[in-house]
Amino acid sequence: MIRVQSVHADSVGAELGLEAGYTLQSIDGRLLTDFLDWEFLTAADQFELRVESPQGEVIEFDIERPEGIPMGVVLEPPNIRRCANRCDFCFVDGLPEGLRQNLYVRDDDYRLSFRYGNFATLTNLKAKDVERILEYRLSPLYVSVHATDTVVRRRLLRNPLAADICEQLREFGDGGIRFHTQIVLQPGLNDGAVLRQSLSDLYDLADTVMTVSVVPVGLTEFSKHHLVHEPSTASCQSAIALVEEFSVKAKRERGVHWAYGSDDLYLGAELPLPEAGYYDGFEQAENGVGSVRFLQHQIKESLDDLPSLHGRTYGVLTGTAMGQLLPLVLEPLREATGGHFELIAIENGLFGPSVTSAGLLPGAAFEETLGKHPEWDGVLLPAEAVNDDGNFLDDMAFADLQRAVDTPLLLSHHFTDALTTVTAE
Repeated sequence: MIRVQSVHADSVGAELGLEAGYTLQSIDGRLLTDFLDWEFLTAADQFELRVESPQGEVIEFDIERPEGIPMGVVLEPPNIRRCANRCDFCFVDGLPEGLRQNLYVRDDDYRLSFRYGNFATLTNLKAKDVERILEYRLSPLYVSVHATDTVVRRRLLRNPLAADICEQLREFGDGGIRFHTQIVLQPGLNDGAVLRQSLSDLYDLADTVMTVSVVPVGLTEFSKHHLVHEPSTASCQSAIALVEEFSVKAKRERGVHWAYGSDDLYLGAELPLPEAGYYDGFEQAENGVGSVRFLQHQIKESLDDLPSLHGRTYGVLTGTAMGQLLPLVLEPLREATGGHFELIAIENGLFGPSVTSAGLLPGAAFEETLGKHPEWDGVLLPAEAVNDDGNFLDDMAFADLQRAVDTPLLLSHHFTDALTTVTAE
């Protein structure tokens, strides 16, 4: 059973009188266990809904919903499926104390993979989970493969019960499920011949595997450095050579590049990024695969909507990885707006300098940097550094950061989203 968190006005839920605290028990006699049941079973034009009020009153509704009219019911957050693995490179193990509490949850939830594009390993699936994925056609899913060799994969995941991933993907593929996959590269474990075999096995699954990305492992000062280390320049170059070999093959045989190296992999290899066309539809841009080229694409599409910023200076704060790449992105903004953009790459003092992602910068790092630059007319901050509640990793609220500085702060995903809200001079 699931509970209502809120109900939108002018919706079917509001018309029924549903309110926060109501328990949604069943639809057409089928018990509701989570948001997937709710969304898929309420998609019908007509159904019977059984609920229980906070006072214990059980009510049944015969619902006929006109097409396009939303149910308008917001559910309480689901219980997250926990991870059954103990990877040496686990992000949670690399966290210091004192951060947002939800960061310490080891999640591995196929439902969040479908809803948000989170990567899951599929190692904790039960028979009923497999049935639901197939019944609800939860596609595409995002899967961390790491290695197709079962022995190697079990070693990487520290999970002796991990099933054969190719068999799992093949079974789901027969049921119409498609996948975006990733391989987190760890030197001496899943590179070289193991990486070649993994790419080959995934390629042989044909259209079941839509994409595969290779991403270098990222470690913090708190990670298990005695067990895993980041790839060298030569390791990254070797991995890119393999990825591009399969990309060329896929482009020739399937019309898409299929295999992609992340931006971090190219940085680690000290090689230039591929052009935008290499990334096809930017299917894994949120995984750091083609992020810079995707930014350039979004900016190009929005240049006509940008205001004039002549005489204004905007700070652009980011992590050290994007700090090397953002000049490619900011130049078109300068030409289109006439504004000046001062780029500041912030070293991560919380996790250590090896953590270069802008999304992992704490609020305190931004506050310290902002205190040194009071002359800016505004500041662009990476929106991915703030969660849905408006808090940074260290639990500093974005609103508190804004109150602490005089400069207007703009959270931005791709610069133009923030700059289009600025009033022209």
